[in-house]
Amino acid sequence: MLHKFLPDEQVDSIFEISPEQLKQQGIRGIITDLDNTLVAWNEKAPSKVVFNWFQLMKEHGMKVTILSNNDKKRVTSFSEPLHIPFIYRARKPLSRAFHQAQKQMGLNRKEIAVVGDQLLTDILGGNLAGYHTILVIPIAKSDGFLTRINRQIERRIMRLMKKRGMISWEE
Repeated sequence: MLHKFLPDEQVDSIFEISPEQLKQQGIRGIITDLDNTLVAWNEKAPSKVVFNWFQLMKEHGMKVTILSNNDKKRVTSFSEPLHIPFIYRARKPLSRAFHQAQKQMGLNRKEIAVVGDQLLTDILGGNLAGYHTILVIPIAKSDGFLTRINRQIERRIMRLMKKRGMISWEE
């Protein structure tokens, strides 16, 4: 059961994810979370470095879709300046929105990486749907109410995985 929460990779931030490395793995598309993955959950707009990361991905032919459990207003206001497709109220970890993003990209499962900061939504959802998963460290130390509950559960899962030798990084 724990393996469903185990990401294929773990990095500090999205900026450690390069299009060249993804292409070497056969990955041509990214489904990324928004809050605490791309920017802090309470930031309204993409920063210049986030904008540049998206530009780099586009220049290398990577297809990117933002997949968020947040509402339409939040996700639209962030995504539109980037000219990036998005899906809001995704209900992660359920697979439906992941498959919707895959269909929009026109790629197969093996060609897509799911990037996110939460085991219970992004990683579990990506793993259940059959994608390559990459866990990033949350940008902000604070979270919304529901995410704080998820983080408590995640800490327990990570301690178990660490105890069983499944992970080597710190919480």
